[in-house]
Amino acid sequence: MPAPERADGRRPDELRAISLEAGFAPNATGSVLVRYGSTQVICAATVEPGVPTWMKQQGVRGGWLTAEYSMLPYSTHERKTRDINRGKLDGRTVEIQRLIGRSLRAVIDLDKLGQKTLWLDCDVLQADGGTRTAAITGAYVAARLAVQRLLDMGELKESPLIDSVAAVSVGLLGGNMLLDLAYIEDKDADVDFNIVMTGQGRFVEVQGTGEESTFSHEQLQALIALAQKGLKEVSALQAAFLASQLLATQSHGLS
Repeated sequence: MPAPERADGRRPDELRAISLEAGFAPNATGSVLVRYGSTQVICAATVEPGVPTWMKQQGVRGGWLTAEYSMLPYSTHERKTRDINRGKLDGRTVEIQRLIGRSLRAVIDLDKLGQKTLWLDCDVLQADGGTRTAAITGAYVAARLAVQRLLDMGELKESPLIDSVAAVSVGLLGGNMLLDLAYIEDKDADVDFNIVMTGQGRFVEVQGTGEESTFSHEQLQALIALAQKGLKEVSALQAAFLASQLLATQSHGLS
């Protein structure tokens, strides 16, 4: 039997249309607008001199990388109250920005960054499922663009980035395994996973939950394999985009 078609017409193992637009936040050192289907996230990388006080107190060498994540009030169907008006970050926000930071620190040599802090700000313009996965994928690209700018300016001698990193969701819905869940799928999924993987195929994080359900070892292996398939495609997309940006920069410099 043919695989059932999804609400947006995709095959079960098909990613949403993913795109990257550079320079979306011109005041940042590097930035992109990343789209996973209707989900849109601005990812901006800003490099500042100095490191956190705790690093100096503990004698930790090198630089630091940290992330912040937020959903703009109009990013969801019903207006989302800003964290600042609640007086604190909600648990989901804290979890996601820590995940973004961990994911990017897995692929950077902080010693090579020097006494600098790389800030990654991920702001959701529109949420239709997978905002954390889109943020991680876009944050890496923004960081790579920022590093290239520092290399071009002579502020770094070599790139501290040792690999790429990307993320995607997978899940079980109605007995079907689906790649890159949109919100309409995510909200009803029996099992939901977020997988973070490097360009070399190393796992950074595997977050999986049975939403009032359970899953077998065989299903777990199949979901991870489905995520690996998707992440190879995302990694290739990142590499192609960055290559085109570098070529455009070099051509501009020669003109």
